[in-house]
Amino acid sequence: MHLQKLDSTTRAALLQELFNTDKSNIGVSYLRLSMGASDLDEQVFSYNDLPQGQTDVNMTRFSLATDRLYLIPVLKQILAINPKIKLMASPWSPPVWMKTNRNSVGGSLLPQYYDAYALYFVRYVEEMKKEGIIIDAVTIQNEPLHPGNNPSLLMQATEQAQFIKQSLGPAFRRSSISTKIIIYDHNADRPDYPLTILQDNDARQYVDGSAFHLYGGQIDALSSVHNAHPDKHLYFTEQWVGAPGNLKGDLVWHVKNLIVGATRNWARTVLEWNLAADRQLNPHTPGGCTQCLGALTIDGNHVVSPRNPAYYVIAHAAKFVRPNSVRIRSNLVSRLSNVAFKRQEDGKKVLIVVNENDSGTLTFQIRWEGQMFSTSLRGGSVGTYVW
Repeated sequence: MHLQKLDSTTRAALLQELFNTDKSNIGVSYLRLSMGASDLDEQVFSYNDLPQGQTDVNMTRFSLATDRLYLIPVLKQILAINPKIKLMASPWSPPVWMKTNRNSVGGSLLPQYYDAYALYFVRYVEEMKKEGIIIDAVTIQNEPLHPGNNPSLLMQATEQAQFIKQSLGPAFRRSSISTKIIIYDHNADRPDYPLTILQDNDARQYVDGSAFHLYGGQIDALSSVHNAHPDKHLYFTEQWVGAPGNLKGDLVWHVKNLIVGATRNWARTVLEWNLAADRQLNPHTPGGCTQCLGALTIDGNHVVSPRNPAYYVIAHAAKFVRPNSVRIRSNLVSRLSNVAFKRQEDGKKVLIVVNENDSGTLTFQIRWEGQMFSTSLRGGSVGTYVW
């Protein structure tokens, strides 16, 4: 919303800064969208809201009208800058008429509407494609074990497996939809959730991989899922920064646990949540997140500088670790969490290092094929090295 409300000159400059892949910009390469409302929308909505008592199992009244107000226009501008950017979409709730409690908060998906909800996903992918927007992947449900948000849905692992194998997977196959199906999309404290689905052979045939957040658990739990199912991908899809933010502390924690930790544990993406809010941390739904600090703060027609912590967390990696880069081995050093990659585009190596000390400079060496470079990082700082 905030991006689209900027004047055209300010918005164009900001979108270039974020998504242009030349050396002077960040070049973000992956975005996560909400299918319908997230808790960071002004109001709750789905793409098939109906008067109480009505249903629409054939999706004849499916509509992207709300997304056409702000989201779709700005996505088209982003795609004009970087046509290769990949988009993931996640629902926070189905339409309420499909739910046990007929409410946007909590409840479960009624089995009698599994096929209708699968068609809802199909229509979303197809209608976005008509707008020139390709959805690379969908997750089944944002935070399926957190039914207290607005909107939200409780969906146990066995229910998610049943929905995939009975309805969503076959519906995508019938419609020749290549959009990836990604499961779980919740905290690292419950790796049993994706493992339960992946142990169901009828469901796993449709599944590309599993998505994680880190509001609970430890990041190395991702490797337990990889080790059990190395043919399935892993994604890190959400972590917030709480307002008002602390650049030094937030930068260290997020780089150590997400940029370094998630990728060392097989994650193919690292996504921060969310992109932009105003000084009052709006918008959000009633009962939604009131302390989610965007990567950007937008004040009227002004983009506040300096940017917020999530901006710098992502910039340290996105600017240099381009799509199709491959993680390569680097040794673990006390107080210097790090991860290394080899870029496909030019064969160059990228090393991201964070000095976890609150204070105190640490000196270290970077060695590669018999060559060595000495450098240092101040406490609480991050360095990205390219050669």
